Order: sequence, then structure tokens, then C-alpha cells
Amino acid sequence: MIRGRERFLTQMYVITDFIVVQLAFLLAWLFRFIIFPEANAGALPFQTYFFWSIIYGFIAIMIGYVLGIYIPKRKKKFAFEMIKVFQIHVFSMFMLLSLLFLFKVVDLSRYLLIFYFIFNVLLVIFYRLFVKISLRTMRRKGFNKQFILVVGAGELGRKYYDNLMRNPEFGFQVIGFLDDFVKEFDCANKKYGNILGTIDQLPGILEDKLVDEVVIALPIRVHKKYREIVVACEKAGVRTSIIPDFYNILPATPHFDSLGDIPLINVRDVPLDDAQKRLFKRLFDIVFSICAILVTSPIMILIVLGIKITSPGPIIFRQERVGLNRRTFQMYKFRSMKHMPESESNTQWTTADDPRKTKFGAFLRKTSLDELPQFFNVLKGDMSVVGPRPERPYFVDQFKEDVPKYMIKHHVRPGITGWAQVCGLRGDTSIKDRIVHDIFYIENWTFLFDIKIILKTIVNGFINKNAY
Repeated sequence: MIRGRERFLTQMYVITDFIVVQLAFLLAWLFRFIIFPEANAGALPFQTYFFWSIIYGFIAIMIGYVLGIYIPKRKKKFAFEMIKVFQIHVFSMFMLLSLLFLFKVVDLSRYLLIFYFIFNVLLVIFYRLFVKISLRTMRRKGFNKQFILVVGAGELGRKYYDNLMRNPEFGFQVIGFLDDFVKEFDCANKKYGNILGTIDQLPGILEDKLVDEVVIALPIRVHKKYREIVVACEKAGVRTSIIPDFYNILPATPHFDSLGDIPLINVRDVPLDDAQKRLFKRLFDIVFSICAILVTSPIMILIVLGIKITSPGPIIFRQERVGLNRRTFQMYKFRSMKHMPESESNTQWTTADDPRKTKFGAFLRKTSLDELPQFFNVLKGDMSVVGPRPERPYFVDQFKEDVPKYMIKHHVRPGITGWAQVCGLRGDTSIKDRIVHDIFYIENWTFLFDIKIILKTIVNGFINKNAY
């Protein structure tokens, strides 16, 4: 029954998407040729435009299937649909333009295509948002419910139940629990509902009660029961989900992989593990760092003269830092402190009134100009333009014991600037907050995210009150 209802909803979405695409075409035509007409703008007849709109509708639906927008989305946030809708119409427009070029249809109005794309994205998002809100309202009132049987009344089962209670718009109702050890909930936990029986009674309960899905929430030590439960559910035609006992060590969106026919769950999904993405980022780093070195070379020459005039010692300060895959490298900076033994500089934290800084060095640090030589680190491959900031081995050994997940930052190349830095986490700020931002960057990397961080670095300026 559930699968039939899902198929019906999918068909309705497909039909409605196609109709909305044609409505977007009519609006685009109206705007381009009626509201904002121009001389010779209508060289092609309406029928030609409408023919290509029909083609576009089929393309959009095909890409929608490929990108998974027609899968059941009851458990997903609306942001998932918004992103998919935008991706679908970007790809569809590229395919349409390719077909127009292939068939030498070159007289179509460019403004109409722009209006067409905008109206498609907006109308599809608005109608899907209306459907989403309507379904959530119905589910809150008790309609369109799906009934869940939870196998396991321990901590996992109760957390799952609590999550459902906090999100009534999902439309799930727990009819009860099965457990071999918990016979009833104490008074303080009566909200959890009934213990319907033991796990062995599952086949009979599936026959007697309306159950849409069975959720297995058992501790890993009783994993031998899993097969029996799944077999019983499949025999009854009921869907089955498993909450892994180790879910609390997984990220919000674990990455599923395989080794031959053995499924694997990657504890942390790192987009830059993909060779193509990694190569693209590396090429961007090389081009950007070369341009940065050429543009800032006059400034770097002045800095070299300033350091030489104001204090004795080397111009470039080299310091060991921990980088990609926990490998160490020598990071370059313009020297901003008095010359001192390396062992001393590697184990002392810089403070706001640090007496080791020179006057010119204080200016370099405040303006972040001391970081410019790190573009040469980028060219060497030790660093990236954007990434988590690298730290000295002495402090890494301390932080990895005190800060949870600290070492995850070494899954990618360290950067000259990063998400934590543009969010104000520099200098004497919380290491834990920095790691939260670094992990968010690592798990959500995109090229556009890098561009955003670079733009924020430029717009916010290089002067920072915590930069000392």
C-alpha cells in the first residue's frame, strides 16, 4: 500500500513538473514578447518556441530521475529539494542549448531563455514548497501517517522515538516496541508507549497490526537477531530500517562505499578524496598562487627592505608545521620577531603584547602580510590557498589529546586562509570552535565554497583584531 502510494505521488510530481515547465514557458513568452517587446524580437513563431519547451520538459524530468528528486522525501529537509531543482534546471538548460546548437536553431531570444530558466526554478520550488507545507500540516493533524514498529526498547529505540516526537511533520507514528528484556517502561517513561511483546513475536504482530516499517534499534551484541527480523519483515512485505549501534560516531551524512561485493561505511565523507576534485583544486591553487605572487611582488620587495632595515636576522622565517596526512613541512613567513632559537619559537604561543615581536613585525602580523610567502608553499604542494590552518607539532600533540576530532583537519591540505579564519577564529580564540569550522569545511567542500572563503577574506580585509 505504501509503495503504491509513493508511486502515485511520484507520477503526480512528474506530471506537475512537466505542466509547471510549460507554465514557465508561457510566462517567459509573455514577459519577452508582450510586456517587454522589441523590434524583430519575434523572428521565430510561437510554435517553434513551444516545441522546444516540450523537449525541455522531457529533459528536465529525465535529469530529475537521474539526480533522485523523485525518490520519497518524507524524511528529508526541503533544502534537499531546492538544491536538486536548481541543479536539474542548470543541467537541462545546458542540454537544451546544446540541442539548439546541434540543430542550428540560433534565432531564439536569449532574454526569453533567461526568463524561462528563472521562472522554471522559482515556480517548481514554490509549488514543491506548497506541497511540502501542506503534507506537513496534514501529518501534524494525524493524516497521511505511516506506522512504525520499533524492535528494541533500549537507548537506541528511545532516541529514535524522541526524534520522531520532535518532528511530527514527518508523519510517523510509533505503535509500540518489541524487546526481550524490557517488559514495561517505568512511570517516568510512560510517554514511550507499549511493549507489545518479545522479538520472537514479530511475525504474529506483523499479521495482526498495520505496520508500514520496522525499525531495528538493537545493540550490536545481539546482531544475530537481525537476520531473523529482516526475513520476517520481508515475508510480511514490510520495509525494514536498521539504526547502527555505532551511529553516534558517524557524521550526519555518512558516505557509503564498497570493496567488491562488501559494503563499507566511510566514517567521514571527504569530497577531496575524489581524484578529479583534488586535481581541480590543485590546478586552481597553482594558478591562483602564481597570480598572487606576481600581483604582490612589489609589496613583498618593500617588506624585504623593511625587515632588513628594522632588525638583524633572516628575512624568511621557516617553521615546522603539520600538514596533509600528518606529514610535516616547513612553512614560510616573513620574519616578524627577533631572531631566536628554533626550539624556543616552536613551543611558545604568540600573545597580544608579545615582547619578541619587532615594531615592523607587529605591523606585518596585524595586516597578515607576513603570510605572503606561503603562496610559495602552495606552489610546492605543501599547502592550499584555502584549508584548515596548519599548526606546530608541539601544539598538535597537545590538542589531539584535549580537543575531540582535532586530527581530522589533516585529511586535506592546510590553507593560507580558511572557513574558521573568515569567521573570526584567529589568534587567541577557541581551538574547539576552529575544529568545528574546519570539519564543516572538509565535509562540505566545493569549489564555490573556496571562492566564497577567498572573497570573504578579501572583503573582510586582512586586518584582524585577533591577528598577533
